[in-house]
Amino acid sequence: MGNLGVLIHGESEPAFQAADVVIDFSVIASTLAHLEIAQATNTPMVIGTTGFNAEQRALLEATAKKVPIVWAPNFSVGVNLLFKIAQEVAATLGDDYDIEIIEAHHRHKVDAPSGTAVRLGETIAEAVKRNLDEVAIYGREGQTGARDPKTIAFSTIRAGDIVGDHTALFATDGERLELTHRASSRMTFAKGAVRAAQWVVGKQPGLYDMRDILGFR
Repeated sequence: MGNLGVLIHGESEPAFQAADVVIDFSVIASTLAHLEIAQATNTPMVIGTTGFNAEQRALLEATAKKVPIVWAPNFSVGVNLLFKIAQEVAATLGDDYDIEIIEAHHRHKVDAPSGTAVRLGETIAEAVKRNLDEVAIYGREGQTGARDPKTIAFSTIRAGDIVGDHTALFATDGERLELTHRASSRMTFAKGAVRAAQWVVGKQPGLYDMRDILGFR
């Protein structure tokens, strides 16, 4: 690969002090520690870490009141267009269509469903005026009975070196519509994160996401 010219620090705080913005795609424990440093050093952050529970997300939101933070489960422009399109489709189709979300990733991914799949479910649930926490189903087994039409179900695949596939499926009697995004390279995530980093510098404190950067709201 050669020399990339990237400095490697053993301590996070000096890196924060020297940076205009910090991009964090790590693990939850590291990201939570970095939030404290960001607040102490007044350093904007771009965060792609997923899997936060409610308490951890509250800490993220509290930190964003002090420093600007862009947090997104996926920084791909295409995926964020998928969010927008799926929300519009769901609002149009309404309650007459069953909703399923299918996602696939490489064998090494440790959380399921993916943060991107959850965000996709959240945007669709919002469009059909449902609370995802109340209607989500994560996998099926045994005698499940007939499908509850209000549910939004998730199916997860972990195999090989799949970078990331996400599908929103809307089905009713006689037809189905599938919206799919497939990532073939992680470079698309890196480009989106750099775009977010350039955007967030100089912004007021707040919790932003790719919708802000892409002008969707």
